[in-house]
Amino acid sequence: MKAVWIPKYGKPDVLEVREDDDPTPGPGEVRIRVRASGINFAEIMARQGLYQDAPPPPMVVGYEVSGVIDAVGEGVADRSASQRVIAITQFGGYADTVCAAAEQTYLMPDQMTFEEGAALPVTYLTAYHMLFNVFRVREGDHVLVHQAAGGVGTAASQLCRSVGGVTTYGTASKGKHAYVRENGCDYPIDYHSVDYVKEIQKLTKGRGVDVVLDALGGSDWKKGYSLLRPGGLLIPFGWANMAKYGKRRMTHVVAQFSRLPWWTPVRLMHDNRGVAGVNMGHLWDEQELTFEAFTALLELYAQGDIKPHVDRSFPLEQAAQAHAYIEAGQNIGKVLLTP
Repeated sequence: MKAVWIPKYGKPDVLEVREDDDPTPGPGEVRIRVRASGINFAEIMARQGLYQDAPPPPMVVGYEVSGVIDAVGEGVADRSASQRVIAITQFGGYADTVCAAAEQTYLMPDQMTFEEGAALPVTYLTAYHMLFNVFRVREGDHVLVHQAAGGVGTAASQLCRSVGGVTTYGTASKGKHAYVRENGCDYPIDYHSVDYVKEIQKLTKGRGVDVVLDALGGSDWKKGYSLLRPGGLLIPFGWANMAKYGKRRMTHVVAQFSRLPWWTPVRLMHDNRGVAGVNMGHLWDEQELTFEAFTALLELYAQGDIKPHVDRSFPLEQAAQAHAYIEAGQNIGKVLLTP
């Protein structure tokens, strides 16, 4: 098997491909010959040494794959060789062969490509959980989605559109606005040229929004909170502002912590606003929750309500280029690794 390793923290060029013996599936596991692996910003932060959930280097990261089962472990009754599956992996997904818990695999619809399959789990599960489990979005709501042209942003916009009657605002660079609109965002906002807080206040006539999906962090969490209507909710689900291009810089990390907002229960009570964090990496063991969400997503895919968008696929040997591509903000939708 081949896998992309992070031997030490650093810039994208630290990534290297290593070969090893094929893994053997243990009890309750299946072995998958991977056709595509998803890349998430958490893994870029792991490479920089900024993602506390990742194991220490040397490590293989990767939360999601699609492929074909070629072996099953003891006790697996509902999976068999030759089945096309999507799998959640924690970690180890940057490889051409992985073993995963059978209960964390999902059969792929016939019409779904391997690329779509690998682009679905993390981004769409995250967006679904925030919108339907944490917030419970409904007709008439106003939703702000940061990084609207990214993987989670794409998923959130499509899911809001599936509800109907939801008004969405999305921050994205101007060149990505056409794509953002195509996915259902009503008001793309170029955060490079305008103050998105003032723009949303103008668009909403000062009322603000009902929910903010924010993976930026730091001072943006404070801005998002200021935009909430009574009963509104800020959902932090990442801290992209923590990462600078290339490698970790401690002066920047300290500066980000200095910009953190502080909320007390008393303030939340008086403001009639809420803050609810989401970290899907800590929810993989919540099988009932993830199964219900994934089942709903596959149904929405079959109905044509959602469709993952793959920007580019890089071979494993070009993982460094893939990371650099995302760090530079060039991607629209999902970026994958393919053996």
